[in-house]
Amino acid sequence: MSSKTTDALHPMPCITLAPENYQSVLDSLTDDTWIVACLCAEWCGTCRGYRQGFDELADRHPDKHVIWIDVENCADVVGDLEQENFPTLLVQFKGIITYYAPVLPDHRQVDRLLASLTSESIDTLLKQANSSDERKSWQENCNMRILLQNAIDEAS
Repeated sequence: MSSKTTDALHPMPCITLAPENYQSVLDSLTDDTWIVACLCAEWCGTCRGYRQGFDELADRHPDKHVIWIDVENCADVVGDLEQENFPTLLVQFKGIITYYAPVLPDHRQVDRLLASLTSESIDTLLKQANSSDERKSWQENCNMRILLQNAIDEAS
């Protein structure tokens, strides 16, 4: 993976997660960077149609790690996560899973969601993370850094 510049002229590209880049992606996921991951499947026509707009989302959010995850190609990372439908969005900051659910294939909705989440204080994000059993489950099961590290460890 090439070095990344995160200014407006050189936005951070959307990263396609694959077994050969697990370690480099994990190394790039610093604790102070938002992670926006889309869980999709290649066979899903909606996902294929959503991909270009998701790549453009990365251009609009150069300060975030935007990751495309094919659930079949990366089953060792996300295979235990339940996806009710595609596309499913996972948003994480400082180890806090702030969102994990299907989204409509409308990138404006994701832009609004990200604007809302990133405007919250860390205290508010922590409070929301513990506000329901479902959100508590996200904290236990959906941390991208932990999922990637587990897949790397299991492959070793």
